[in-house]
Amino acid sequence: MIYSKFTKSLTNLYRSNVTKRIINIPSNKLIRNTQPIGFIQNRCYSNPTSKDKLIIFDTSLRDGEQSPGVTLSTEEKLEIARHLSILGVDVIEAGFPIASTGDFEAVARIAKDVGPIMTGREKIGKPVVIAGLARTIEKDIKRCYDAVSHAPLHRIHTFLATSDIHLKHKLKINREECIKRAASAVLYAKSLCEDIEFSSEDSGRSDKDFLCKVLGAVIEAGATTLNIPDTVGYTSPSEYGELIKYLIENTPGGHKVIWSTHCHDDLGLATANTLSGILNGARQVEVTINGIGERAGNTSLEEVVMNIHTHPASYPVFHSVNTQQIYKTSTLVSSLSGMVVQPNKAIVGANAFLHESGIHQDGVLKHKQTYEIMRPEDVGIFNTNIVLGKLSGRNAFRSRLIELGYGDMSDADFNRAFERFKDLADSKKHITDHDILALLSDQVSGYGESQLFQLRSIQVVSGTHEMATATVKLFDSVKNQELIDAAIGRAGPIMAVFGAIQRLVQCKVRLLHYEVRAVSEGMDALAKVIVKITEDFDSSGLGTEDLEKRTKPKDSVSESEMKLTKSTFHGHGTDVDVVLASAKAYVNAINRMFESKKQEATGKRRSFLKERTANV
Repeated sequence: MIYSKFTKSLTNLYRSNVTKRIINIPSNKLIRNTQPIGFIQNRCYSNPTSKDKLIIFDTSLRDGEQSPGVTLSTEEKLEIARHLSILGVDVIEAGFPIASTGDFEAVARIAKDVGPIMTGREKIGKPVVIAGLARTIEKDIKRCYDAVSHAPLHRIHTFLATSDIHLKHKLKINREECIKRAASAVLYAKSLCEDIEFSSEDSGRSDKDFLCKVLGAVIEAGATTLNIPDTVGYTSPSEYGELIKYLIENTPGGHKVIWSTHCHDDLGLATANTLSGILNGARQVEVTINGIGERAGNTSLEEVVMNIHTHPASYPVFHSVNTQQIYKTSTLVSSLSGMVVQPNKAIVGANAFLHESGIHQDGVLKHKQTYEIMRPEDVGIFNTNIVLGKLSGRNAFRSRLIELGYGDMSDADFNRAFERFKDLADSKKHITDHDILALLSDQVSGYGESQLFQLRSIQVVSGTHEMATATVKLFDSVKNQELIDAAIGRAGPIMAVFGAIQRLVQCKVRLLHYEVRAVSEGMDALAKVIVKITEDFDSSGLGTEDLEKRTKPKDSVSESEMKLTKSTFHGHGTDVDVVLASAKAYVNAINRMFESKKQEATGKRRSFLKERTANV
């Protein structure tokens, strides 16, 4: 066949020239297994007539983080990855290692710290697979492998567009070059590890027969999973299902691989398209928590899983997700990403299990199944009669954490959480589960000693027809000294606090978004504040130059090599005092900005030094 001849010639070319030059190994040892081959053999294959294992591939940390305004620190990514592992997902796409030094280090940390753990996965019997994304470029693929290979089970996920509009206007290549580039990339990736996924970007608008040729070539090159993205959310459920079925039936070697869905929600059909893909033979679904992602987002993990959970007879698959971990994971991702879950969001929205209509309330009181197709407990929402307050001890608090799914917390983390709990209990009579979860998410974001700026105190004076004034005290961990300043807020006390903080950090920023919401109910409700900021290049005063001075490493390269880009950063803070919560959120966002620029500057310096050394 043409695919066999093409791949054989490509393999010979690769072995004789490219591979020896890049990885410098004998051609007879080109393909080497770095994972137990049983992992691939034991995976289910596409067969919609039997109960197959559905592989849950979570891309919250890669595609989800591409949501506008979402910036996650390495520690936050690690915490989300730990929860995803406990949730029971099969694959975590941890990031895009070539994108930045920070992204590479985050993926590597997740591979090292989360890849081997078995906590919460005893029934599954194996750890989670850690995957990274790479373009069909050798340096991307090698960088990806270097990051994910620390995990016992790891995957390289490479992609290339296949639609004519992408080939013509974006890549500027013809179809033949597309096939050659895709197969060459997979062949090189296969020389590094066994588990290889290939995605044909914009499959929904690609020619079906050409798609079969591309996918047939990458199968012969060694791909084990083929992902069919509806990149722009264009297809309907019937169209997407038919596409999956057609590709499985008409792609040479299609029965040898796992077929995967990846749907976007531009027309509100991501979940429907994914479920249609399952019914037509897909045995992996690429999803995100809360459906976060670019533009309108991706397929929601919780929606797919609970559809299968409530309709076991309708779908020929089973999954390994612990559904009682869904709500906790959803809350964590929402808090750390700054992406608020809409109240009427299916499964995890605040109104998902509320009934206001009198007829509905009457029915639920008589029998819950009259208006509830699933129980709140199914997704991890539990009602408790235990009331926590300032008289509650360590044992009571630890017991509540265990019930909320935080039984694996270290002693050090528990002590910090308990200290924050006692501080809150001094100003709030009853502590709810929502309060505890908010405290824990703040702890992950880090208001501790590792932050560049630490909020020590604020004092605000405001009144009717008078300008508000604020005095703020910060600790600068770089200078190892306390800073104090005051400012006037024409728009109220919160803006006065923000103005004082800006003066202290010596960097002009612009507030893009400010949101405050109550975590719980009552006069003493815990307030959660979310802010989004960006560098203000256009304002007078301190700006990018001051930011460079603080983030630039010693012996740095020239200004042109270290040019910084304008980005958006979010921060969040909680407290019973709205003004104090706002100050915490603002400082949190500024710390994210400085940390991001520090990583960006360090990465550019490393690249510059590497290139300079190579030229010596």
